[in-house]
Formats: sequence, C-alpha cells, structure tokens
Amino acid sequence: MEIGLVLSGGGIRGVAHIGLIKALEEHNIYPTYVSGTSAGAIVGALYAGGVPWSDILHFFKVIPIFHTKRFARRKPGFIDTEKFYEEFKKFFPNDSFEALAKTLFVTATNIIKGELKIFHKGELIRPVLASATFPGVFSPIDIDGNFYVDGGVLNNFPVEPLKIPCNQIIGSYVSPLKSIGAKDLKHSYDVVDRAYKLKSASDSLAKFKDCDLVVSPEELSRFATFDMRSIDTIFEIGYRSAGEALKTYKLTGR
Repeated sequence: MEIGLVLSGGGIRGVAHIGLIKALEEHNIYPTYVSGTSAGAIVGALYAGGVPWSDILHFFKVIPIFHTKRFARRKPGFIDTEKFYEEFKKFFPNDSFEALAKTLFVTATNIIKGELKIFHKGELIRPVLASATFPGVFSPIDIDGNFYVDGGVLNNFPVEPLKIPCNQIIGSYVSPLKSIGAKDLKHSYDVVDRAYKLKSASDSLAKFKDCDLVVSPEELSRFATFDMRSIDTIFEIGYRSAGEALKTYKLTGR
C-alpha cells in the first residue's frame, strides 16, 4: 500500500510535523510518498532522506536562522537563503531527489511569473530552500534563471501530487487561523495580513477532503511564525494531537 504524507507550511510551527512523524512510527505507519511546502518541505526532505525524527528536531533547534553571518548583501531580503546550503549538504551529500529513500514533492512559487512549481527530480537542496523562503525575510532562490520563494504563497497544503499514486493520504496542517476581534485590526497591515491568511486557510481547508486523515491542532495558532523559543512545546502538541487522531485511524486501501 502506498501512503502519502502532505506537510503544510507554517514557519516554526512546522516542528509539529516532526511530532506527527514520531506518532506515525509508533503506530507502524511509514509513508512512502511525501509532499511539502515551506517548513513542511524541510521536514519532508529530511524525513524522505531517512533522517530520524529526533535528528530532524535537533536540526531545527541548532540551525542559527538569524545569525549575522547570514544577512543578505545586495539581495531582496534580510537573510541570504543561499547561505543555508552547506547545512543541508551535510544531510544530502548527493543533492538529488532520486537519492532519497521516499518519493518527495516540493512546491515553490515563481515570484516573477506568479506560478507554482512542483519539484520532484534532479537537484534537491535549492528547491527545498526556495520552498521555505519566507517573502520579505529571506532572499529568493535563483533556479535555472527563475526566482522562487515560499511555496505556501500559492499552495500551503500541496496534496495534489499524492492523489494519483497513493492509496491513503495523511495530512499535517500547522497553520490554523487564529481567532481575533475587531480590536485586533488596528492598522491597514493587520487587515491585509488577515485577508491573506483567510485566503490561504480557505484554499487549504477545501483540500482536507482529499485526505483520509488530517491532523491540525488549533492550539498552534497562538505561536508566531518565528517563535524559536517554543520548539519543544510545538513538537509535543504535534505528537500528542497525532497520537489522539491515530487511535481511531485505520489503514484501508482505496
């Protein structure tokens, strides 16, 4: 049976994906296909490459995302995304989709053409970096003359590549909408930000029906995108929520 795992974007909330992977293994469920975007692309790539969940969690704890040595110079972004290449090269010495133990799909947004790109063969690391390039914070990645940013801009829950090859699809969605009131919309930026999040959430929620199981802990909404101090808490939320959901989940072929 081919099992697919789709991992959404969500910044540091993506650590909840790692908790889900731990829970899956404890229930003897091992997906063979993975599709991810943004933080989900990073977790998905490491998982597809055979990296244990404990090492993936450690990776998120030790990579100094905002170190001054990574500041961008003459690039549109505060952080130079290219400078993370060597960190990933340690895990992917062959730098190839074909070298992974599981089939992986990674999405990124072509910021010039406004198109979604699904990467699944050839060079691996740069597409993964591109998928996690949060616009305005990290500099875009140049791949074959095209500039790519966060795949979540156009598709934050990329279930589409898994629908044909997989008998079962498990989803991990870590970008739940935060409940707000009118008093929270104090500035024009707040309104624009809320509208963007509503559109992204609506598109993602509509695809939950394509999954046999979706784990989406609402309590993750209280964590900010770059809340690095809450990694352990976020991991535990993902692990606990997945464990509860898996108690009643049964593998059945389509």
